[in-house]
Amino acid sequence: MQAGDRSELDGLVTTVSCMRVIAGTHRGRKLDAPDTPDTRPVMNRVKESLFSSIAAEVPDATVLDLYAGAGSFGIEAMSRGARSVVFVETGRAALDALRTNLERLGIDARIVTVPVERFVTETTDRFDLVFCDPPWPMPSPDVVAVLADLVRSLDDVTTVVVTRRRGDDPPEVPGLRIDDVRAHGDTTIIRYVMDR
Repeated sequence: MQAGDRSELDGLVTTVSCMRVIAGTHRGRKLDAPDTPDTRPVMNRVKESLFSSIAAEVPDATVLDLYAGAGSFGIEAMSRGARSVVFVETGRAALDALRTNLERLGIDARIVTVPVERFVTETTDRFDLVFCDPPWPMPSPDVVAVLADLVRSLDDVTTVVVTRRRGDDPPEVPGLRIDDVRAHGDTTIIRYVMDR
């Protein structure tokens, strides 16, 4: 991973440019990601495989990107024709990278800087497509709790995509049914559909 020229947080955090937008209006554009222990940049091959599997669901979708980090999933969705994206993130370095990426690409999107757990219990918005990329050390019961609270904000056709560490059991979530599980390197992608 090549460190970028920019440093943040008094030199303690370097920004790395290892991600790109895969397809759409911003295809090939570089994305910054903070090089911190709490942030795990999305590898391009993982993102490419994921979006190939949900290609028909992205255009004109209302998208939610939970634990958004630098915004790689939501930005990819916007590039491929999503109507809007809400990014939820609280980490300072991640927010800096997210704002830089959105500004650089000229994307107008809403950033929510409250904990995901609070957002999913308070939001009245409705979403067609959800990305949830929680920190890998986050216990599965906590992931299930977040997704269970979120279910009331989802329409019957909503798709929910969750990333976990390879080898972790896919969380079973009330109101959601596992539709697909794929492993890519050290990442497992679980795709859920509504089950009600």
